[in-house]
Amino acid sequence: MAWRGLAQRGWGCGQAWAPPAGGRSCEELTAALVQPRLLGRRFNFFIQQKCGFRKAPRRVEPRRSDTGTSSETYKRSALIPPVEETAFYPSPYPIRTLVKPLFFTVGFTGCAFGSAAIWQYESLKSRVQSYFDGIKADWLDSIRPQKEGDFRKEINKWWNNLSDGQRTVTGIIAANVFVFCLWRVPSLQRTMIRYFTSSPASKVLCSPMLLSTFSHFSLFHMAANMYVLWSFSSSIVNILGQEQFMAVYLSAGVISNFVSYVCKVATGRYGPSLGASGAIMTVLAAVCTKIPEGRLAIIFLPMFTFTAGNALKAIIAMDTAGMILGWKLFDHAAHLGGALFGIWYITYGHELIWKNREPLVKIWHEMRTNGPKKGGGSK
Repeated sequence: MAWRGLAQRGWGCGQAWAPPAGGRSCEELTAALVQPRLLGRRFNFFIQQKCGFRKAPRRVEPRRSDTGTSSETYKRSALIPPVEETAFYPSPYPIRTLVKPLFFTVGFTGCAFGSAAIWQYESLKSRVQSYFDGIKADWLDSIRPQKEGDFRKEINKWWNNLSDGQRTVTGIIAANVFVFCLWRVPSLQRTMIRYFTSSPASKVLCSPMLLSTFSHFSLFHMAANMYVLWSFSSSIVNILGQEQFMAVYLSAGVISNFVSYVCKVATGRYGPSLGASGAIMTVLAAVCTKIPEGRLAIIFLPMFTFTAGNALKAIIAMDTAGMILGWKLFDHAAHLGGALFGIWYITYGHELIWKNREPLVKIWHEMRTNGPKKGGGSK
């Protein structure tokens, strides 16, 4: 019979049908313990299962977030946290996992630019009042007795000497440093991996697309990214303004992560990603596109300079090759997505999005001017 042949191939008491040394076989134990009338053909399979012929349940191993053995997983880069014990569960229909991130990307980008437009309106409205407040503060400082070595005064002096761009990115740098410190807390490791690393195989898909933009596990990774952001902060804020820059930066982080999701689903590599590199690539690409003749230099090799346009071409070529060849040190898809978004926004997006914000600003102005209607009767 078919089931018997299958049982003889793999359902025996041992690896082979030989009895254990110094003991009796399974059939001999059955004949000794069960009466002969139960040893007929009808009950033979039932007795064999009771004697140990039951098929062992198959253990379902969760799919790891990347291919390879457990000893090789995530040892490819020191920039990501040690998540070898974290199992990811890719969907059997991977394309469907991109639906929610797509809607989140579109919705968040719209909200970011809408909020930036309202923020700019409120800033312009309060500028006159802030000007008079500043004059009053300067007059009070002139008549107030000054203390030598006043720490607060030194901080204010340092802050006032910063450019608008540097003051804008100071908050971003502080947020990155805070999240970096959270990675050092052992009890928060699971939470950090779940919400501050992005992967299409994770149970949480949308919020990590934004939170991972402020997340760095490696000190060198964070220091390099924040240095580049600080270096380009003055140029990008002079080009876009403070409010528009914040909208572009936050949207770039989400968009670059979505491009990374698409690449991971297409290639089947579900490793986690984190870092501000995608958003910073948008800043770098926007500045290099707007000022292609600007001169740039490498921090460790300041004697070698090159144009911003050539630097952008080299970065795009390197990230394209890394994405195609499957280099695992960086998330090249996120870098490439951020760079392309920066080029597109400076070339077309500013005209299509930011210059068409007037209807939203008018609606907000009417809401602020009219306010809630009073005197409404109640039934």
